[in-house]
Amino acid sequence: MERKVTSVLSVQTAQASPGRLFQCTAIGLALATGLLAGCATNNPQDPLQPYNRAMFKINQNVDKAVLKPVAKGYKDVVPIPVRKGVTNFFGNLGDVWSMANDFAQGHVVEGLNGFMRVGVNTVFGVFGVLDISSEMGLYKQPNDFGLTLARYGIDSGPYFVLPLLGPSTIRDAAGTGVAIYYAPFNYTTNNVAVRNSATVLQLVNTRANLLSTTALLEQIALDPYVFTRDAFLQQRKSQVKAVRSEGMLSPGPLDSGGEYSDAEAVGQASNAGDSGTQAESIPTAAISSATPSQEAPATPSVSPMASPAASVARP
Repeated sequence: MERKVTSVLSVQTAQASPGRLFQCTAIGLALATGLLAGCATNNPQDPLQPYNRAMFKINQNVDKAVLKPVAKGYKDVVPIPVRKGVTNFFGNLGDVWSMANDFAQGHVVEGLNGFMRVGVNTVFGVFGVLDISSEMGLYKQPNDFGLTLARYGIDSGPYFVLPLLGPSTIRDAAGTGVAIYYAPFNYTTNNVAVRNSATVLQLVNTRANLLSTTALLEQIALDPYVFTRDAFLQQRKSQVKAVRSEGMLSPGPLDSGGEYSDAEAVGQASNAGDSGTQAESIPTAAISSATPSQEAPATPSVSPMASPAASVARP
């Protein structure tokens, strides 16, 4: 009798187990999702995450619908030497802003390096189209007003995604605004149409240089938002540390081509694939999960000095 009861119970258990297993799995997944969501929203460096995620998504959609297709067309039509010249030209303008921030931070040697670099490239490099300075050992030393504020002890504040410009922080967003207002191109010509056209060209050229990089990002990132945020914050922390402790961002031969060189190296390897598949990312966003740093968050992969928006016409 006991054997019969036992066998009946075991049969019932076996019959019920698939359904129960499914229920348990569903409950487990729901709990895991809830825990992960709780961890994400409680990130001390990202208290504005609901807004940031929404803006990140908007930036991605704008990039997918407008910027990426235009950048791909631009890259298909414009040869590499011309795109490199465009990158060098805007990089030369960016060096003016870097130089100003070097002096503002009290880094006289770096400021003089920037002064010489801009002078040589402007005079002998056809207004910066050719990067003669790097061949002479005067390497690019990126700097921006967000780092200047950090140099004088201003806390970064929370992580903050800017419309179109992407990853930033409250401190660096203020730095970006100053960079846009005092962009060298604003004082080069009074023709608003010329300035706006230059801004569009810089934006499209920059996005074209990043096509291959963002394709890689899309392939490896489980959560592009978290990956972009954490990579940005880590990079910015190292930059702030360099400015505060060493007094400069370490220059070197790898910087000689500016932002273009790395993108070009990757781009040349993927030129064949360009006609087919290129993954997307925002023009401003960027690069999962690196541990968020204790130091205040930072600026976009698009730094104020290099940002296309830095050439926007001043109101």
